[in-house]
Amino acid sequence: MHESRLRVLSSLVLAGGLSMATTAMAADYIQAAGSSLVFAGSYQGQAFTGRFPGFSTRLTFDPAQLATSRLDVTIPLASATTANKDYDEQLRGDAFFDARKYAQAHYVATKFRSLGGGRYAADGTLTLHGISKPVTLTFTWAAGAQPVLSGKATVRRLDFGVGSGDWADTSLIPDAIAVSTKVVLQAAK
Repeated sequence: MHESRLRVLSSLVLAGGLSMATTAMAADYIQAAGSSLVFAGSYQGQAFTGRFPGFSTRLTFDPAQLATSRLDVTIPLASATTANKDYDEQLRGDAFFDARKYAQAHYVATKFRSLGGGRYAADGTLTLHGISKPVTLTFTWAAGAQPVLSGKATVRRLDFGVGSGDWADTSLIPDAIAVSTKVVLQAAK
C-alpha cells in the first residue's frame, strides 16, 4: 500500500513538473536585422508603398501555448518613408501622422488564435494618432534559430484620424490601408 501511494505521489510530482515545463516553453524574442514593416495604399488611383524602417518588436510566442503569447511593436512615425519627398512631408505632417505631436504608434496583442494550416491571428490594440482601436494581425510562423513572423493587417486610417481635411476624401486615398510585416527574430537576452 505504501509503495502504491509513493508511485501516485511520484506521478503527480512528475506531471506537475511537466505541466510547468510546458507552460514555460513560450520563448521571448526581439527583432533582428532583416525585418520590415510596410504599408500600401493608393493616391488618386496610383498605388504607393511605404515603410517604417525604425520599428521594433518584442514577442513571447509558442504555437502550443497561445494563451501565454504577447506581441509588442513600437513604430516611430517620423521614420515613415515612401521614397517620395512630397508624400513623406505630407505623411509625417499635421494632416496625417502629425509625427511631432504623436511620435510613435504602438501595437500590443495578448490574444492569439490558431487559424489552422500554420496560420495564426493576433488580436490586439493599435494606438495611432492618439486613438486606440482593435486591429487583428494574421500571420504565419516559421520556427528555427531565427524564427520569422510574416503577417498582414488592414488599418482603417480614418478610424485613427489619419488624413484630415481634404485628405479624408476616400476617393483620393482609400480608408483601408494594407500593412504587411516580416519580422526576423532572435532570442531575447
